[in-house]
Amino acid sequence: MSTSQSPRRPFTRRTFLSLSAAGGLTATLAACGGGSSPREGAADPAPATGDGGASGYDGPNVDLKFWNGFTGGDGPTMKALVDEFNTEHANIAVTMTTMQWADYYTKLPTAVTSGNGPDVGIMHVDSVPTNAARNVIQPLDDVATALGLAESDFAPVPWKAGLYDGKRFAIPLDVHPLGFYYNKDVMEEAGLDPEAPPMDNESYMSALESFKSAGIEGHWASPFPFTGGLSLQSLIWQFGGNLFNEDGTEVLWAEEPGVKALTWWADLIKQGYSPAKVDQDADYVAFKNGENAFNWNGIWQINDLKKTDIGWGVAALPNIGGTDAAWAGSHQFVLPVQKAADDNKAQASRVFLAWISEKSQAWAEAGQVPARNSARESQEFTDLAEQSELASQIDNLHFLPSVPGIGDSMGEFDKALNAATLGGTDPATALADAAGRAQKILDDNAKKYGG
Repeated sequence: MSTSQSPRRPFTRRTFLSLSAAGGLTATLAACGGGSSPREGAADPAPATGDGGASGYDGPNVDLKFWNGFTGGDGPTMKALVDEFNTEHANIAVTMTTMQWADYYTKLPTAVTSGNGPDVGIMHVDSVPTNAARNVIQPLDDVATALGLAESDFAPVPWKAGLYDGKRFAIPLDVHPLGFYYNKDVMEEAGLDPEAPPMDNESYMSALESFKSAGIEGHWASPFPFTGGLSLQSLIWQFGGNLFNEDGTEVLWAEEPGVKALTWWADLIKQGYSPAKVDQDADYVAFKNGENAFNWNGIWQINDLKKTDIGWGVAALPNIGGTDAAWAGSHQFVLPVQKAADDNKAQASRVFLAWISEKSQAWAEAGQVPARNSARESQEFTDLAEQSELASQIDNLHFLPSVPGIGDSMGEFDKALNAATLGGTDPATALADAAGRAQKILDDNAKKYGG
């Protein structure tokens, strides 16, 4: 269900995903892959013109539609920013419409084709290349040039991820990485120092043994994409591997690093550190209930945990495989293609995008890491202790390659995780079988999208 909010009312302000919405991320991750072929008969979007919003907007009143999927605790923060923008820009009225991310990715291409799409949108980084290839979103090189934006202004990983086919299609707003949550109460119960979470494989396994001796299953291994799949991806990078080659044409997760990573994850069950069958989100619920000690989860859980009365802490992911690495996502601004050209709306949309991009420090309070270096390095952000801790991973974060439809193949990756974690399939076999199926998807997508 979507909600529209009137822009001309008086100003009134995972979490990214609360526990109740956590299942939505699974749908989102699946949806990010796209899966539809390029729009039939669609022409390449015309090169962007104008000054990218640098000179502001002094034209007649315009109404802009802004779509996003911020239905959780981050929604009020974005709504407050939209309201603030509207009060400062008398001739631009932005209406924000929110919907579940899965619905957003389904509705957006159809709306754009019919000429009823939004003027501004938000997109997860792994959806950008697919929608660029399908001519759903337009290049933003003019915005980056007008604002003097460069890689030096942003964390390199999300900045580069907005590029597709040599053009910029997205401006990064944030990154939301995986982090290591530890229950201090449970650590004390097992005789461990609650202020010294284990940060390497040796100390991590030692801690799990201590929990086991105390009758506690310390780290529950989720067989689901959220968050088991995100954890497994992180482990593969930590063991020195990759999911794909650099240009996204070859599946690599069945190589030795992938086998080591999935073996480590499945062994959490075999060695008695985790229950054999963990339901969706049960690992996080158990963490909040003091039934386990360690949980690898997203930054979006910070605000949710602040509502509890348990003793907890958060840190960068432990280095299990020898290389610091973690999964991350990123929200990025996009401008959908417009069926009918409107120079006034085009300029006003760029003014809005530029303005709100500079407000990333305020956005951090919703439980995100700002993509802009200046915001991340500010005292205001440093004072957000938990977000700052997870931001320490900024140079070690990983995204999928910027290839249209690459997310389609990740469904096979998740099947390998499930087979090894729930079904007891040998990790090497599970990964190899999944890689074979995923490779066919990559090959088919290369033909579909003209690669």
